[in-house]
Amino acid sequence: MYVLLVASAFNSLTQRVHAELRDHGHRVAVELALPGADLAGAVARHDPDLVVAPMLTTALPEEIWAARTCLIVHPGPVGDRGPSSLDRAVQEQVTRWGVTVLQAGAEMDAGDVWASAECPVPPVGKSDLYRGEIADAALEAVLLAVERFASGAYVPLPQDPSAARTRPYLRQEARRIDWEADSTERVLRTLRAADSRPGVLDELLGSEWFLHGGHPEHRLRGRPGELLATRAGAVCRATADGAVWIPELRARRTPGEPAPVKLPATVALGARLPVLREHPAPPRTGMHGRTWSDIRYREEGQAGFLSFAFPGGAMSTAQCRRLLDAYRAACARPTSVLVLGGDRDFFSNGIHLGVIEAAADPAQESWANINAVDDLVEAVLTTTDRLVVAALGGNAAAGGAMLALAADEVWCRSGVVLNPHYRLMGLHGSEYWTYTLPRRVGAAAAERLTREALPLSAAAAQGLGLVDRTVPCSPQAFAGETARLAAHLAALPAAQSRIARKKALRERDEAVRPLASYREAELALMRETFFDPAAPYHALRRAFVRKEPAAATPAHLSRPVPDRYAPGVTGLAAHDGAPGAAGC
Repeated sequence: MYVLLVASAFNSLTQRVHAELRDHGHRVAVELALPGADLAGAVARHDPDLVVAPMLTTALPEEIWAARTCLIVHPGPVGDRGPSSLDRAVQEQVTRWGVTVLQAGAEMDAGDVWASAECPVPPVGKSDLYRGEIADAALEAVLLAVERFASGAYVPLPQDPSAARTRPYLRQEARRIDWEADSTERVLRTLRAADSRPGVLDELLGSEWFLHGGHPEHRLRGRPGELLATRAGAVCRATADGAVWIPELRARRTPGEPAPVKLPATVALGARLPVLREHPAPPRTGMHGRTWSDIRYREEGQAGFLSFAFPGGAMSTAQCRRLLDAYRAACARPTSVLVLGGDRDFFSNGIHLGVIEAAADPAQESWANINAVDDLVEAVLTTTDRLVVAALGGNAAAGGAMLALAADEVWCRSGVVLNPHYRLMGLHGSEYWTYTLPRRVGAAAAERLTREALPLSAAAAQGLGLVDRTVPCSPQAFAGETARLAAHLAALPAAQSRIARKKALRERDEAVRPLASYREAELALMRETFFDPAAPYHALRRAFVRKEPAAATPAHLSRPVPDRYAPGVTGLAAHDGAPGAAGC
């Protein structure tokens, strides 16, 4: 069946729907609902069997939904209506939520129901929830709705108007934090309900900022609203009964100026930041430690677990260097298996385009950042005294996907989406991908993956050889499943012989072509791009981090794609790529 995805952006959910519909044998294309675009004309030209809207911030024109079946994915249970459904679910601390696939009509979110699915709501940020439990429920509902539509026999169920609840957009007035009166628990709910977009508008050090993300602090205390300390780019701010860590800030937009970039809090504040004590987390912080840290290490028997969680999956120069220090410390421990990652949400999306864009010299910061990532990848590749596992509980793209490939095994949660490519940001890429990617999938497939630039489901990635194991579990259960699997791997009698073979293979490969030569060749092309002011990378980076809308749907994205990446398929036909990578 030919399914056209209509979306406001090719975001994580749209990518996952795109990838999994292809896995199920459907032809899939995308049209972006852009301001001023002739969306009705585009849909008519496609003439699809079905229109699915995974993420739509505007209403579909009547001439589209009146002419054909259009299914809208609403991130709320049946009867929930309104544009801030997920924000309210997090802010109100509901324990269960859902996703509804309904038919588009004259009234938003009021159409007949084709499918729905429920999911738990753990205490995490909105964007993490959206990419995790909500995405899982959405795929369950979308696949069921598509199957029902294809059958030609299913009659969708009308909603009960008396049970419906329509609530307005959650404006900043309803997100305000009263630092003098609000408890830590309430502050965290407010921050988590707006962690990615739109943020919580607040006053800090005499200026207005959007606050992004929040984590509890259990020891530091101070006058409510006061900044108490810094940690790994975040600032700690006192609440009425405790304190919270705020990782990122975004300045309020000045009319006529470019949209400000979301940045690590200390970077955003810059010279405004008073002298505060850097309050590092303990070097070995367990999975459920009582203090927040973006890098954690723990051990269970012969398995070590080095997890990291950087906002948006972006890894700045400083973050890469801290993670490399933690990796080296982990390698000094007497373990036979080291798991890199293993938590929920993003694994990594590569270099931090926001920090680069805000730097005084973006070219120089790009160069420093890519070298810092390469140093980390090199450390993983040259670890020969233990097995290294990359455990992806969330999505990975560009250099982050290539970081995973440096490990001996790659384990993915079944809901993960991979974007193993760079060219949509105008880059050749580094992270030793010219060594690791062909080693896994072969030279021809590696060339096609990086050129075609389409998202892959975890199952499709396993079919291609990018992934060694998919773990069918909820986002919240992935860490526990990873620990169980790692303990089993470490206990295998063959573990030590595998380590010995790994060392011999690394020495053989080094003799054929040194790792340094791969890095030198990759970085020569990256340096040429970074320091060329006319290179497309600079405009593409700027548009990405400042959320500039595309002028039109890229032709390569709107071209129908068959199930060429389905599990077990190795013959990848060539065509142009599609936007989707969130880093490099």
